[in-house]
Amino acid sequence: MTGNSRAPRAAPLRVALIASARFPVREPFAGGLEAHTWTLAKALTERGHHVALFAAPGSDPSLGLRELPVCRPVLTEDARADVSMPSESWMAEHHAYLRLMLDLARDGERRFDVVHNNSLHHLPVAMAPALRLPVVTTLHTPPTPWLESAVQSQDHCPVTFTAVSAHTAKAWHATVPAARVVRNGVDTRRWSVGPGGPHLVWSGRIVPEKGPHLAAEAARKAGLPLRMAGPVGDRRYFADRLAPLLGDGVEYVGHLGRDDLARLVGGAAAALVTPCWDEPYGLVVAEALACGTPVCGFDRGALGEILTPDCGRLAPADDAAVLADLVHETVRLDRRAARERAERFCSLDTMTDGYTALYEELAA
Repeated sequence: MTGNSRAPRAAPLRVALIASARFPVREPFAGGLEAHTWTLAKALTERGHHVALFAAPGSDPSLGLRELPVCRPVLTEDARADVSMPSESWMAEHHAYLRLMLDLARDGERRFDVVHNNSLHHLPVAMAPALRLPVVTTLHTPPTPWLESAVQSQDHCPVTFTAVSAHTAKAWHATVPAARVVRNGVDTRRWSVGPGGPHLVWSGRIVPEKGPHLAAEAARKAGLPLRMAGPVGDRRYFADRLAPLLGDGVEYVGHLGRDDLARLVGGAAAALVTPCWDEPYGLVVAEALACGTPVCGFDRGALGEILTPDCGRLAPADDAAVLADLVHETVRLDRRAARERAERFCSLDTMTDGYTALYEELAA
């Protein structure tokens, strides 16, 4: 299947989907986590399930939105003067998840069959024992101290964990030895096959760990034009490292909505993916493949799980020179093979099947 056409079970599921409180879940997406959460909420709804999305203010109202109470607690001057006082943004996020979990502990079992936590916060895990319904948490990142502590705060953590890749499941194995792999999926109806073109493409958040400056250097070495798209998450990095590389065929085209981004990616000869960290999944890889665009990237994190020799090439980490050499092989790969890989391995249906089967197992 390439769409989202499975019929729901006789009794639709009632799913509380918890998002990150840091950015609204709406287009243009702040990052892969927001794109994933939006896509999953849409897919579950299209299958007839009832989804309540607990997300940051300003999120897409069509998703059954219940805005997280992202508000600052009223703190006394004495509390603010405490040397251990964290930042106001940290306190606001903490307060939001605390209120949400207390609300679900009160009567969540009357309103929902399952809670699916896609946030990166520790409280939905630490407070899961207080809920009288199953909780699923998806691991989207490498291990973090707050979340490892939450898992270990009880002798038996009642949360069912999934991981977005085998690489991420392995990284968490010491703390979460039984995480099930449910890879992120892309809607291959929306990320449709493009015609290709003369330029390369890079997409993602403009931050050091995504390495866009290395993509610009590799494109220059390969002698091919490059179009770059994504939100600027680190303005100093953009100004100091990326802006000096723009021009002479390397162009930053801004933060695009999904349809515009799909056209850009589908109109490229190849996509460059240049993580400077161990990428837990790599949603931009799946998006490129769905557009029929082969991928040339660094062999870090989960990229090696997604790409095969038919649809991509992998260079050693941080080596822009080898990446440039591999670009010319990559652009000659069969675009049909890239699309077929997306349909078989990282489609929206595959992901949604995995989650709904898990929900039904736990709800039963």
